[in-house]
Amino acid sequence: MTAIVDVDNLTKTYDGGLTALSGVSLRIEQGEIIALLGPNGAGKTTLISALCGITSPSSGRATVGGHDIVTGYRKARAMIGLVPQEVALEPFERVINTVNFSRGLFGRRRDDALTEKILRQLSLWDKRRARIRELSGGMKRRVLIAKALVHEPRVLFLDEPTAGVDVELRRDMWRVVEGLRADGVTIILTTHYIEEAEAIADRIAVIDKGRILLVEEKTALMTRLGRKTLRIDLREPVEAVPASLADYDLELAPDGRSLSYHYDTRGDGTGITRLLQALAAAGLGLRDIQTTQSSLEEIFVGMIREGAA
Repeated sequence: MTAIVDVDNLTKTYDGGLTALSGVSLRIEQGEIIALLGPNGAGKTTLISALCGITSPSSGRATVGGHDIVTGYRKARAMIGLVPQEVALEPFERVINTVNFSRGLFGRRRDDALTEKILRQLSLWDKRRARIRELSGGMKRRVLIAKALVHEPRVLFLDEPTAGVDVELRRDMWRVVEGLRADGVTIILTTHYIEEAEAIADRIAVIDKGRILLVEEKTALMTRLGRKTLRIDLREPVEAVPASLADYDLELAPDGRSLSYHYDTRGDGTGITRLLQALAAAGLGLRDIQTTQSSLEEIFVGMIREGAA
């Protein structure tokens, strides 16, 4: 695939000396969804702001669709749709005028059919004549999304697009995202709902303290860094893990009715066979066993903790 966003050693240092981005390099392929994950203050919004021309990088280079974000700003920005974290809309303007005006800003001719399609996708069509100040917070968020889509961008930045909104909007948003992906639009997502990234992203990028820690295909990342947990339900509860099982580092449930055993599938052996034999030797009867895989959230939290150590 072709990289539609190409970031090379991008740095942003503010006048006060704070370095928000430190040598960030990232290639984003056309038509993929990449989730940019990181704690508050990690540099996610600064990176998006630099690529969208909201803030100027201190050094390094980046292109969008082959257009330099500094020397070819207008052409680069015309390819980008941005849904920012903050809701900044003209309160006395009507919804449909707000959306149409955004299309005009990019020099695109008015397209009533497209505007209607987008407003209907976001359940805004019935509110098209309403003034922005009359809308709920969730509806205002929908207007931001419509504004970002109406000039038909090829790259869409979603900076915490569903933070603090209702379940219905989140569902509508991801339905729209799936349609955009089918049309070949590249989507860069930041979110605190890591289950969303796990559900829709093709690749995961982790950023912390202004540096990219990792960029990897989601499934490969979860296979490589994820661990599995074997839960063992006991026939009879126990008060403590028998001393003969100490080497297995088992976790006993508060009610004493189950044990959890964590293991890594990348190792030479899981140790499960030996564990089951040891359980039998200790006189523990098994009622059921089940295996679960680490979630993306658990992997992410673990990486950030390691980086802070």
